[in-house]
Amino acid sequence: MSISLDDVLKKSDNIVFRKIENEYILVPVRSNAADLDYIYTLNEIGARIWELIDGIRTVGDVRDIICSEYEVTPETAAADLSALIAELASLSIVASVT
Repeated sequence: MSISLDDVLKKSDNIVFRKIENEYILVPVRSNAADLDYIYTLNEIGARIWELIDGIRTVGDVRDIICSEYEVTPETAAADLSALIAELASLSIVASVT
């Protein structure tokens, strides 16, 4: 999935986000608990990105917010954001709004 700063992303309805102690996790929700194959963990910035993906903000908006909240350059934030989004998209956890 090729992502541009103008893209708007939405989260899968089949994922639940939870903070447990100091860990941020994404849990796939399926009709049968035995179908839960994986639980994904995010670091603090990954969790913040997850919160910012709302189907309205562009990837550029998310990058700008991350830059304002953390000490990171726009170039580094964009590269890290693209890598995370590509991984989440490959798992069908996020998708572009069409």
